[in-house]
Amino acid sequence: MTGGEKGVASVAGDVRLLSGRGFVVGVWRGVAVCCVVGGALLGRGVEARQDVVSGPVEPVGETELERGWRVQEVTRGLMRPWGIAWLPDGKTALVTEREGRLRVVEDGRLRMEPVEGVPEVFAVNQGGLLDLVIHPKFAENRRIYFTASTGNNRANRTVLFRAEIDEGLESLRNVEEIFRVNTDKSGSQHFGSRLLWLGDGSLLMSVGDGGNPPLRLDGEFIREKAQDVSSHLGKVLRMDEDGRSMADNPFVGEAGVDPYIFTLGHRNIQGMALHPETGAIWATEHGSRGGDELNVLVAGGNYGWPEVTYSREYFGPRITKKTTKDGMIDPEVVWTPAIAPSGLAFYTGAEFGAWRGDLLAGGLVQRQIRRVIFEDGEIVGQTTLQFEDRIRWVGMGPDGGVYFLTDEVDGGVFRIVPDEE
Repeated sequence: MTGGEKGVASVAGDVRLLSGRGFVVGVWRGVAVCCVVGGALLGRGVEARQDVVSGPVEPVGETELERGWRVQEVTRGLMRPWGIAWLPDGKTALVTEREGRLRVVEDGRLRMEPVEGVPEVFAVNQGGLLDLVIHPKFAENRRIYFTASTGNNRANRTVLFRAEIDEGLESLRNVEEIFRVNTDKSGSQHFGSRLLWLGDGSLLMSVGDGGNPPLRLDGEFIREKAQDVSSHLGKVLRMDEDGRSMADNPFVGEAGVDPYIFTLGHRNIQGMALHPETGAIWATEHGSRGGDELNVLVAGGNYGWPEVTYSREYFGPRITKKTTKDGMIDPEVVWTPAIAPSGLAFYTGAEFGAWRGDLLAGGLVQRQIRRVIFEDGEIVGQTTLQFEDRIRWVGMGPDGGVYFLTDEVDGGVFRIVPDEE
């Protein structure tokens, strides 16, 4: 991509390594990579420039089935749960339901009454009440953060709310919208949105590209906004706890580029996870009829959508003949057929020793969790945990166990445990 396209210089000459205390700086497959490991991002301290050289990626289809596990039910009765956040006591979790309710699970029991004070959301199709995280100092300030779609079918957008929850977990107070995506759209597709705290206290928020054709905006398919650096659509954004852009974000001060942008060129990210040792940011995003991706997010990186992709239109033809391009960062894994990835976590527990350090990626359409296997920092294979329900989220619980949410009308929270038979 040249500097004349959408007003941003090619990442090939403009990948920044943000250097600072507690920061790992390195190279990943020829790409300059920066990772937060509990320190601060000091964006203008050291600047490294390195070409992003792309190459083909072989799509992955079916894999061997993972053995030696079973499902343990925690609770049912949730209406299409989307996000979950464990509280510091290790026994209580808050769960969002896409229809607009915030629920409490205590010691494996679902409270009958939802939390009061949740703002009205646009709960249509893919929209509604979405992801949820607690503040790193929740025990002191009782703050929670949650994303949602608001508006109507003609004009809607993804927003970030902050609120405080009372000691009894019965109601929210001081609810405020602290961030709003800057591009209103029509339809009810591709809102994102996952939230992820980084070690420096900044917050990442993924935003979808707005939807599939025939949806249009400003005279083009709305998905083209993923390459428009003035729009938040199709981006990962980075902000502080008050919803303000970070001063050391990669494009701060560049004319025509929105300062919130951390990465661009995404279709719809619904899984993000930090590597527990290196701090590298991994993400999964939905493709279109195949072409789902697992990526390593690099500050300032362009991930290509829709200019380069392994996806096809839902009505058949290739979206583009290009699957790779210098200056754009290739995925680590491509899934075709689509698994519809949602939820992502590194396994750090002890119950499944062979899984330690591997990634677990939830899958909606294939009703599965993919185990992405690592050896010496490289991906060497995958296995599949197959289910009957759609998997919306997978992650580690405070007890070191693997938990997941099912995206069903009678959805629930479940735990994966070793099969001792």
